[in-house]
Amino acid sequence: MHIQFNTDNRITGDEALAAQAEQIVESRLNRFSSRLSRVEVHLADVNGPKGGSDDIVCTLEARPEGGKPVTVKGNAGQVESAIRDASDKMQALLDTHFGKLRTH
Repeated sequence: MHIQFNTDNRITGDEALAAQAEQIVESRLNRFSSRLSRVEVHLADVNGPKGGSDDIVCTLEARPEGGKPVTVKGNAGQVESAIRDASDKMQALLDTHFGKLRTH
């Protein structure tokens, strides 16, 4: 499972942030790693300098092997919290996705 990290122009996407995002995503999605070819992490600050309680958006797109990409979004006031929120949502989505594949 390859993790690709991107940010908009309002969030500084340095190596430390990329490593933190990768660690969070891997910890949540590691059990699906053999079934995913890639996970894209995109961080955006929707309010810019105005701030706000949920102004950081983390969009995760997972690409299951041989399937269509699935996407979730997590919102929070802090980057780490947005990544964790999106990762938790993706974990639940993949549980459902792969669970349905098993029953068919």
